[in-house]
Amino acid sequence: MKAPSIDIGISEKDRKKIADGLSHLLADTYTLYLKTHNFHWNVTGPMFNTLHLMFETQYNELALAVDLVAERIRALGFPAPGSYSAYAKLSTVKEASSVPDAEEMIRILAKDQEAVARTARKVFPLAEEANDQPTADLITQRLQVHEKTAWMLRAMVS
Repeated sequence: MKAPSIDIGISEKDRKKIADGLSHLLADTYTLYLKTHNFHWNVTGPMFNTLHLMFETQYNELALAVDLVAERIRALGFPAPGSYSAYAKLSTVKEASSVPDAEEMIRILAKDQEAVARTARKVFPLAEEANDQPTADLITQRLQVHEKTAWMLRAMVS
Protein backbone atom coordinates (compact mmCIF):
# COMPACT_ATOMS: atom_id res chain seq x y z
CA MET A 1 0.00 0.00 0.00
CA LYS A 2 1.39 3.37 -1.02
CA ALA A 3 1.78 5.99 1.70
CA PRO A 4 -0.23 9.17 1.20
CA SER A 5 1.67 12.06 -0.33
CA ILE A 6 2.89 14.85 1.92
CA ASP A 7 1.39 18.29 1.34
CA ILE A 8 2.51 20.54 4.21
CA GLY A 9 3.37 23.57 2.09
CA ILE A 10 7.05 22.66 1.62
CA SER A 11 8.20 21.13 -1.65
CA GLU A 12 9.67 17.64 -1.63
CA LYS A 13 12.99 19.05 -2.84
CA ASP A 14 13.14 21.49 0.10
CA ARG A 15 11.97 18.85 2.57
CA LYS A 16 14.78 16.58 1.34
CA LYS A 17 17.43 19.30 1.76
CA ILE A 18 16.21 20.05 5.27
CA ALA A 19 16.00 16.34 6.18
CA ASP A 20 19.56 15.81 4.92
CA GLY A 21 20.79 18.69 7.07
CA LEU A 22 18.86 17.36 10.05
CA SER A 23 20.43 13.93 9.46
CA HIS A 24 23.85 15.52 9.98
CA LEU A 25 22.55 17.20 13.12
CA LEU A 26 21.15 13.88 14.34
CA ALA A 27 24.48 12.15 13.73
CA ASP A 28 26.39 14.90 15.55
CA THR A 29 23.94 14.87 18.44
CA TYR A 30 24.00 11.10 18.84
CA THR A 31 27.78 10.93 18.64
CA LEU A 32 28.06 13.70 21.24
CA TYR A 33 25.54 11.83 23.41
CA LEU A 34 27.67 8.68 23.25
CA LYS A 35 30.90 10.57 23.97
CA THR A 36 29.37 12.48 26.88
CA HIS A 37 27.99 9.24 28.35
CA ASN A 38 31.42 7.62 27.95
CA PHE A 39 33.08 10.52 29.77
CA HIS A 40 30.41 10.33 32.51
CA TRP A 41 31.38 6.70 33.14
CA ASN A 42 35.12 7.24 32.96
CA VAL A 43 35.85 10.64 34.54
CA THR A 44 38.23 10.59 37.52
CA GLY A 45 40.00 13.12 39.70
CA PRO A 46 39.15 15.91 42.11
CA MET A 47 36.26 17.14 39.95
CA PHE A 48 34.73 13.64 39.70
CA ASN A 49 31.41 14.32 41.41
CA THR A 50 30.82 17.66 39.68
CA LEU A 51 31.69 16.32 36.23
CA HIS A 52 29.94 12.98 36.69
CA LEU A 53 26.69 14.81 37.48
CA MET A 54 27.19 17.50 34.82
CA PHE A 55 27.89 14.95 32.10
CA GLU A 56 24.80 12.97 33.17
CA THR A 57 22.64 16.07 32.81
CA GLN A 58 24.17 16.73 29.39
CA TYR A 59 23.77 13.21 28.01
CA ASN A 60 20.17 13.03 29.24
CA GLU A 61 19.40 16.28 27.41
CA LEU A 62 21.11 14.94 24.26
CA ALA A 63 19.11 11.68 24.47
CA LEU A 64 15.89 13.68 24.35
CA ALA A 65 17.24 15.84 21.52
CA VAL A 66 18.02 12.92 19.21
CA ASP A 67 14.38 11.89 19.38
CA LEU A 68 13.17 15.40 18.52
CA VAL A 69 15.52 15.68 15.54
CA ALA A 70 14.73 12.18 14.24
CA GLU A 71 11.00 12.79 14.55
CA ARG A 72 11.29 16.04 12.60
CA ILE A 73 13.08 14.17 9.80
CA ARG A 74 10.20 11.66 9.77
CA ALA A 75 7.59 14.43 9.77
CA LEU A 76 9.28 15.81 6.66
CA GLY A 77 8.77 12.41 5.01
CA PHE A 78 12.24 10.88 5.08
CA PRO A 79 13.87 8.06 7.04
CA ALA A 80 16.03 9.09 9.97
CA PRO A 81 19.51 7.52 10.04
CA GLY A 82 19.88 5.17 12.98
CA SER A 83 23.11 3.20 12.81
CA TYR A 84 26.65 3.75 14.01
CA SER A 85 27.92 3.39 10.45
CA ALA A 86 25.52 6.05 9.19
CA TYR A 87 26.44 8.37 12.05
CA ALA A 88 30.16 7.85 11.41
CA LYS A 89 29.66 8.99 7.80
CA LEU A 90 27.45 11.99 8.68
CA SER A 91 28.93 13.31 11.93
CA THR A 92 31.54 16.03 12.33
CA VAL A 93 31.90 14.95 15.99
CA LYS A 94 34.43 12.15 16.29
CA GLU A 95 34.22 9.30 18.76
CA ALA A 96 36.63 9.26 21.68
CA SER A 97 39.42 6.76 21.04
CA SER A 98 40.85 6.98 24.56
CA VAL A 99 39.98 8.15 28.05
CA PRO A 100 41.44 11.64 28.50
CA ASP A 101 41.91 13.31 31.87
CA ALA A 102 39.02 15.32 33.30
CA GLU A 103 40.17 18.73 32.04
CA GLU A 104 40.73 17.37 28.54
CA MET A 105 37.24 15.84 28.61
CA ILE A 106 35.85 19.30 29.34
CA ARG A 107 37.83 20.86 26.48
CA ILE A 108 36.79 18.12 24.05
CA LEU A 109 33.12 18.36 24.95
CA ALA A 110 33.17 22.17 24.67
CA LYS A 111 34.59 21.91 21.14
CA ASP A 112 32.08 19.20 20.25
CA GLN A 113 29.16 21.29 21.54
CA GLU A 114 30.41 24.11 19.30
CA ALA A 115 30.66 21.68 16.35
CA VAL A 116 27.04 20.61 16.83
CA ALA A 117 26.01 24.27 16.98
CA ARG A 118 27.79 24.89 13.66
CA THR A 119 25.96 21.94 12.10
CA ALA A 120 22.62 23.22 13.39
CA ARG A 121 23.37 26.71 12.12
CA LYS A 122 23.87 25.30 8.57
CA VAL A 123 20.34 23.89 8.59
CA PHE A 124 18.64 27.08 9.74
CA PRO A 125 18.80 28.97 6.40
CA LEU A 126 17.37 25.92 4.61
CA ALA A 127 14.41 25.87 6.99
CA GLU A 128 13.97 29.63 6.84
CA GLU A 129 14.07 29.70 3.05
CA ALA A 130 11.44 26.94 2.84
CA ASN A 131 9.19 28.66 5.39
CA ASP A 132 9.61 25.64 7.69
CA GLN A 133 8.92 27.19 11.08
CA PRO A 134 8.90 23.91 13.08
CA THR A 135 12.42 23.06 11.92
CA ALA A 136 13.61 26.64 12.44
CA ASP A 137 12.19 26.53 15.98
CA LEU A 138 13.87 23.19 16.69
CA ILE A 139 17.19 24.51 15.37
CA THR A 140 16.91 27.68 17.47
CA GLN A 141 16.31 25.61 20.59
CA ARG A 142 19.23 23.31 19.80
CA LEU A 143 21.53 26.28 19.20
CA GLN A 144 20.61 27.76 22.58
CA VAL A 145 21.40 24.49 24.36
CA HIS A 146 24.68 23.80 22.56
CA GLU A 147 26.01 27.35 22.82
CA LYS A 148 25.14 27.59 26.53
CA THR A 149 26.62 24.17 27.29
CA ALA A 150 29.82 25.04 25.41
CA TRP A 151 30.09 28.29 27.39
CA MET A 152 29.62 26.49 30.71
CA LEU A 153 32.23 23.87 29.82
CA ARG A 154 34.72 26.53 28.66
CA ALA A 155 34.19 28.38 31.95
CA MET A 156 35.46 25.36 33.87
CA VAL A 157 38.95 25.35 32.35
CA SER A 158 41.51 28.06 31.85
